[in-house]
This record gives sequence, C-alpha cells and structure tokens, in this order.
Amino acid sequence: MLAIPRVGLPQSKMPDFSPIDAIIEKAIQGGRCPNADLFVGRGNDVLYQKFYGKMAIKPEERPMAPGLVFDLASLTKPMATATSIMILHERGKLNVKDPIAKYMPTFAQNGKEAVTIEQCLLHIAGFVPDNPLSDFADGGNIAIERIKVAPLKNAPGTTFAYSDVGYIVLGELVRLIDGRTIDTFAQDEICKPLLMRQTSYLPTNRASIVPTEARDGVFTPGEVHDPRAHKMGGVAGHAGLFSSADDVAKFGQMILRGGVARGGARILKTETVAEMIKPRPAPDDQTLRTYGFDCVSPYDSPRGKAFARGKSFGHTGYTGGSIWMDPDSGVYIVLLTSRLHPDGKGDVKQLRFDVATAVAEALGL
Repeated sequence: MLAIPRVGLPQSKMPDFSPIDAIIEKAIQGGRCPNADLFVGRGNDVLYQKFYGKMAIKPEERPMAPGLVFDLASLTKPMATATSIMILHERGKLNVKDPIAKYMPTFAQNGKEAVTIEQCLLHIAGFVPDNPLSDFADGGNIAIERIKVAPLKNAPGTTFAYSDVGYIVLGELVRLIDGRTIDTFAQDEICKPLLMRQTSYLPTNRASIVPTEARDGVFTPGEVHDPRAHKMGGVAGHAGLFSSADDVAKFGQMILRGGVARGGARILKTETVAEMIKPRPAPDDQTLRTYGFDCVSPYDSPRGKAFARGKSFGHTGYTGGSIWMDPDSGVYIVLLTSRLHPDGKGDVKQLRFDVATAVAEALGL
C-alpha cells in the first residue's frame, strides 16, 4: 500500500485515518478483494487517498499504482445515465414525469404505456431486474426492440425492484432525444467539463485498467464485465463506464457543490441537483431512492453506521466500486476495488460498511 501526498488540510489538522488501512488489508488478506483505491474528500479538501494490494493477480501479478482505472459497473447509472437525463430535463428536452412512450412510441406495449422516466430512475417501473441474456444475442439495437415488446413483472409504480432494464431504456432515451449515444453525451456534457480525463466508455489505454474476471478463460481489461453491456458493444445505460478514484471523486464533489465543479464548470443548476438528490420513498415504505442514487435500501452498505440515514446517498457497482456522499458534513468517500478478480468470488459489502464507519469515526461524525 502507498499513501499519495495530496493538497488538503494542514498535517496538524488531519484526522487519523490509519485504522482504515488495517480494515482494507484484512479484506485483501481474507480474499474479499485483491486491491482497493480509496479517496476521502470534504468540501474542497482531499482528506485521504491511498491504494492497496495488487492491480492484478492473474495471468501474472502486477502492482497497484496511482490513477488506475476500474470498471465501474452500475456506478454508470448515476454518473452517466441519470445525470444525462437530468441535464436534458433541465434544458427542457424532456420532463422526468413524462411517460417513456412520449419519446419512444413503440415502447407503449404490454402494459408499459404509462411507465415514466421517473419510475425508471427510481427502479419502480415494474421491470424484471435483468431480462434474459439471450435477448442480447443479436446486439444492442435488437435488445432494445425486445425490451420494448416485453411485458412488465409488476404494475408501474407499485414495487421497488432494482433493475438494469430501466437504465438500458434511459440510455436509449438519451440517444433518441439528443441524437448522441449515452457514451458521447456523457463524455461531452459531464466528463470533459469536469476534467475527468480517465473516465469513458470503451477505454483504450488498457495498461492502466484493473482487470476483473476472465471471459472465456481470457482476461480482457478494458472490456466491460457486465454481460449485457458487453453484448451491446460496451455502451449501455446501466453499465460500461470506466474511471479512476480521482475522477469519481470529481463527480461526487460536483454533486455536493450543487452542480458546479471545483474549477468552476457548471454541469447542473443547483435546483436541478436538489431535485436529483431528493430522497423519495418507494412503494414498500422501507426504501428511499433519489433520481439515480441509493439512499436507504439493501444496497446502502457504503453508508456505514454513522452517515445520516435518509439524507446521505451514493451507489455501488457489481465489480466492487462505490461512492457515498453526505450533504450534512460535505464528506464523500470513493472506494474502488476489483472484487471479481481473479475468480469472481470476492465480496466487499462489509468492507464498504466498515470503511465508511471508520471515516465517520475519524472525523468525529
């Protein structure tokens, strides 16, 4: 492991984050993950950044290094797709309360006529969590057409069910309304203005990409792990984005700053961000989601024990990454791991919880 010197608080005022090192090292030694890249920020200050473990174990060991790029998996949902939808909402190109079918008329089939953009954002549209992988056998365009004709599992607005399908639809919606595909739109409207230079779909500098597990016996860093996104050519609304801890932190800082980057670039209006991050109860009265972020749900382990329940928010990714943001304290925690490397058996749910808890304790929250 190696600490990276950063511009931030004076050393005399720095909290003691050293207990986090033992937590992460224990997870690595226990086979929960082979690596981790941690970034803790508060306001404009970088409080702690450190990387741990090995970048790769197979086919050969490679050491960790600064600025490595991870497959973000479902962090794509808030960072690319939901933020793109809110940009279009702010510009009057769509309204999140509108039915999908207003912009995608052929979607109005088999009970989906009334499904709204908002319901897709909140995972209450009624979709199955994942449609059959066979639906993607003929590529992304045909997969979208199969989703259009597929029936819902639940009536719209009645059930919370975390679903990749809804975000695949939202990614396609961005293309239909704007003309740019979700990867190009997100790059132009989010990543470039935020100077997120290590963030993209379909990354090309594969030497800097942390591998996940093998596909057909071969490790292919830079190819998205998610099987449906992979069959869609690596570009989808639910998965496909790659990024570094530094860049994910830039995104989190922008959200907590009300839509404006530290350097001054404005991605969203303050009122749009407020609408985006507002906790909204799901029909089960136990789950809280925002437009793109998790708040209170079975997936909220990065909240830890101390960050405000029902106010703080974030998201996880299947490959092992997470971000969590706390508006009350201004703290944001980015923890990227490649838990699936090398054999797909890692598990970082408890690690996320423990790291968030340790950060809050170090800050006296």
